[in-house]
Amino acid sequence: MKNLFRRLLPRSMRGGEIVIPVIRLQGAIMSGGSQFRPTLSLASTAGVIEKAFSISSAPAVAISINSPGGSPVQSRLIFKRIRDLAAEKNKKVLVFVEDVAASGGYMIAIAGDEIFADPSSIVGSIGVVSASFGFTDLIKKIGVERRVYTAGANKATLDPFQPEKAEDVERLKKLQLEVHDTFIDMVKERRRGKLKDDPDLFTGLFWSGKKGLELGLVDALGDMRTVLKDRYGPKAELKLITAPRGLFGRRLGLGSSLGFTPEAAGAVATGLVDAAEERALWSRFGL
Repeated sequence: MKNLFRRLLPRSMRGGEIVIPVIRLQGAIMSGGSQFRPTLSLASTAGVIEKAFSISSAPAVAISINSPGGSPVQSRLIFKRIRDLAAEKNKKVLVFVEDVAASGGYMIAIAGDEIFADPSSIVGSIGVVSASFGFTDLIKKIGVERRVYTAGANKATLDPFQPEKAEDVERLKKLQLEVHDTFIDMVKERRRGKLKDDPDLFTGLFWSGKKGLELGLVDALGDMRTVLKDRYGPKAELKLITAPRGLFGRRLGLGSSLGFTPEAAGAVATGLVDAAEERALWSRFGL
């Protein structure tokens, strides 16, 4: 009853209690997703990010990250939204790594002014990867004739049903290098003066939180509750920020819809492919 009464009081009358908004970013990073298979994208996270930074009395925003990566575009968009709001609201950003903050997950993590990890967390994987399959022998075996009509000589680049072309692979690698350079520049800028001079740092390798501390990828080892209580006092309240809910209690902003239509059936099929891709991202780190 006493705690309930305190919560009903204006924050200015709660005896110096500090509220730290907490955002939890969990999952693979890709556009789309649904209420049954949520993913991280700017569309699905913008609401909670802006809500967390809107708490004017909070001296900082804490972000918990557990992501194996995914889309470099969505990763950078989330990173930029966090940094833009941190500058606009003049708030410190403290990032806490759970199981993994790798690849795009680490790109989001560097939005933090400080990064904390568990000794057994996985961090890094600063690189770019593309993966697909080739089905040319399969369609021959089952007697399927592939027909592709394009306007533009390179419109069917890397078609999985056609033999791989060396020039297509070379073009893809050049694109990957450009994306990789952008990622490297972001890490160097955000971790300036903290990174160790290690030749493996930007090769796509990943490390434990303990080794990540040695390499300068994280600032310290620790968990969110302990760090925030030590820094802001034992009375500091950690307030989890969640997505708003609609009329029927369903969380909004996750790109999902109700009803089963032909479009929904197609979305299910696409979702299965995305789920397999997401599973592959996690499995790279033994999770």
